[in-house]
Amino acid sequence: MNCRVLTATLIHYISEYMGVLVLLSAIVALVFPEVMSRVRPTVINPLLGIIMFGMGMTLRADDFHIVFSRPKDIVIGCLAQFTVMPLLAWTLARAFALDEALTVGVVLVGCCPGGTASNVITYLAHGDLALSVGMTGVSTLLAPVLTPLLVLLLAGKTVDVDVVGMLLSILWVVILPIGAGLLVKRLWPRQTTAATAYLPALSSLAICAIVLIVISASAAKLLSSDLIVILVVMLHNMGGLAVGYVIGTLLGMPAAKRKAVSIEVGMQNSGLASSLATLHFAAYPMATIPGAVFSVWHNISGAIVARIYARR
Repeated sequence: MNCRVLTATLIHYISEYMGVLVLLSAIVALVFPEVMSRVRPTVINPLLGIIMFGMGMTLRADDFHIVFSRPKDIVIGCLAQFTVMPLLAWTLARAFALDEALTVGVVLVGCCPGGTASNVITYLAHGDLALSVGMTGVSTLLAPVLTPLLVLLLAGKTVDVDVVGMLLSILWVVILPIGAGLLVKRLWPRQTTAATAYLPALSSLAICAIVLIVISASAAKLLSSDLIVILVVMLHNMGGLAVGYVIGTLLGMPAAKRKAVSIEVGMQNSGLASSLATLHFAAYPMATIPGAVFSVWHNISGAIVARIYARR
């Protein structure tokens, strides 16, 4: 077997079994948290930026023009984002009789906008990436108003959202890398086409690295948390994925858009939820746990869903 065939085979297996690799990464990080303990969580954003750069190389400028010239899909997706996930969070917290601190944490996750991880998973699922990026950007712009309002309505608590910090994060982690990828594709189309075969495997390995970092940093919290919280977080995420897909189906969206809406609705900016819980609910230290658990779980479920959607 020559080097080219071996490389192609390796890339195929990394992409094909991404869900298994992510799950193994999670187990290793949970059992041996010291493995990644020296790696700072700040490395996550550059990793996401690299993935977004690769995604930009697979897009065309026309993809974004089509999305923003016909914004109905973005409006539908954002409405689903800020209704399905908050109401589902509140319903699950009541159904499982969570205490006040955990209820606040679960509701916070549900009221946050979509995160950049949803764009990565949409790309791997062969969904409408331009729609996913558009939904992430618009939901983030709406978050400073809707997140505090929904948390107040559903949990009776008030929070402040750092709109400037969130927008800068999306600019550096999503918009600029994708723009750079589009530019590289325009300047060197032949080389870009040759490189795109490697991008899904590279994205899969980057997600494994992110899971290792996130779980290693949160291992103690995860191991000390109640199993009910983990179950609620899993149901919250999977419910959002399922309802998002059903909404897309009922509205007659094509498959690529259904995948994007499903993933965007089900995957939240759980890092923001943990930050808000730390800043505004110091009296409820357990409120940070749902965000930490969600950060871990939605990468695992996202990897599995991406594989299922890609096969369809």
